[in-house]
Amino acid sequence: MATARSFADMLAQFLTIYLPVTRACSHNTVSAYRDAFTLFLRFMDQRQATSPDKVSFEDFTASNMAAYLGWLRTDRHCSDATANQRLAAVKSFFRYVQTQAPEQIAQAQQVLSLKAAQVPQPAIGYLPVEAVGLLLECATRRGLRDLALLTTLYDTGARVQEVCDLSIVDLHLGKPASITLTGKGRKTRIVPLTPQAAQILTQHVRTLPDDSSKPVFANRTGQQLGRAGAAYILAKCVHAAHADRPELVPAKVSPHQLRHSKAMHLLENGVNLIYIRDILGHASIVTTEVYAKANPEMKRRAVEAAASKTLGPSRYDHASRQDLLDWLRQAI
Repeated sequence: MATARSFADMLAQFLTIYLPVTRACSHNTVSAYRDAFTLFLRFMDQRQATSPDKVSFEDFTASNMAAYLGWLRTDRHCSDATANQRLAAVKSFFRYVQTQAPEQIAQAQQVLSLKAAQVPQPAIGYLPVEAVGLLLECATRRGLRDLALLTTLYDTGARVQEVCDLSIVDLHLGKPASITLTGKGRKTRIVPLTPQAAQILTQHVRTLPDDSSKPVFANRTGQQLGRAGAAYILAKCVHAAHADRPELVPAKVSPHQLRHSKAMHLLENGVNLIYIRDILGHASIVTTEVYAKANPEMKRRAVEAAASKTLGPSRYDHASRQDLLDWLRQAI
């Protein structure tokens, strides 16, 4: 009879084989799953007096999980959205456990039956075209690398990690220019570049070592620029732009807001959602549809277009409107 596999062995298999190899998850995704369990082990140690090496499948009860989520909110000051992400990571692990260790199905169901907290959908933060232009002007003052970085983030609508991971070989700067991005699940996609972005990147690449395997964006030591470094560069440009036009550029802008801005601007210019989905690298069109729902200008245009087809042009002339106003004044 086979020996039941321990929680520690299953967790190690999940984090080192299943996620990075079978699922082809990125390093950042694997780290997020790891952090969920690191925090659970810390919770068990501090609140349940169970050292990490003693934690077993039996400790993943509905009551312990509920207490863990409460601990995240109170002691760790996590938002409901963050707590939901930790819960989703644990649930993903137990779905994996069910397929590998059927004897743990009953235990897994205690975790899988937990409901995530209801979290209101946050508004999508994006910048008007003029604000993006001002950010790029500020980046120009800082140097060619920073201008190329912000231009690439906006022009491709890429995630910040996708841009940080770019190597020179991923750039195709001839006509028509394009860029190869590697996204979630290590899936690659080719995104077209505008002529202006291609020109800026061409100038930037000329300053780099003649080695196609080198990163497009490097830090001062020549190593690949990280997400924190990209966010720092953007923050410096945002600070300068906000000082120039505080009514136009908010005090804080994240790299992801440049992605949102690109999607919104494409939508406002009539680009089909299918194409926007492919540019952004979304697995489903449903994810991309949030931009159409969040854009009030698109809603207004849709209502007006529908009204023009069903109602036709207004039949009131100036005199009719004036008569109506007179009637309203007299009748009410």
